[in-house]
Amino acid sequence: MRVLLDACVLYPTVLREILLGAAKAGLFQPLWSARILEEWARAVAKNLPGQAGVALAEIALLRANWPEAEIGFPLELQANLYLPDPDDIHVLAAAIAGKADALVTANLRDFPSRILASHNILRRDPDGFVFDLWQDNPAVISKVCEDVRLRAEVLSGQPQPLRALLKKARLPRLGKALA
Repeated sequence: MRVLLDACVLYPTVLREILLGAAKAGLFQPLWSARILEEWARAVAKNLPGQAGVALAEIALLRANWPEAEIGFPLELQANLYLPDPDDIHVLAAAIAGKADALVTANLRDFPSRILASHNILRRDPDGFVFDLWQDNPAVISKVCEDVRLRAEVLSGQPQPLRALLKKARLPRLGKALA
């Protein structure tokens, strides 16, 4: 399954690490565009100015580890597309160009299901998407989440209860299921 990851699911570290852990385990093929990665970097620079360099390094690692994931597309592809927020049309264009089966985004309002369905793309919220992956592959997703939890503990120097960590990462259903 080919899945386009929107910037809003790449920016939160825990959510990104869980999604990419699932992809690394072979549960789906991640996709993104250069502009999606740029949006992630801009969001970090705006919200955490001291972390902008870290975000750029993470993006460089992402590109190195997933060279086939970055989707390019001709700008004219966007010309005939419509979304409620015109600034998101590039995301839909990348999903179409990448032949994505699904788009994972927390921005559900700006990606109406009917519009995506007309391009044979399923819109998925991150919690529902990862929860479904867990239902089909409980051992894999449980291990990915535990690995991410352990890294969060090492980095923060604080205990990181799994359910609270997943809830903060916008994965409350998954957190409840794994608790």
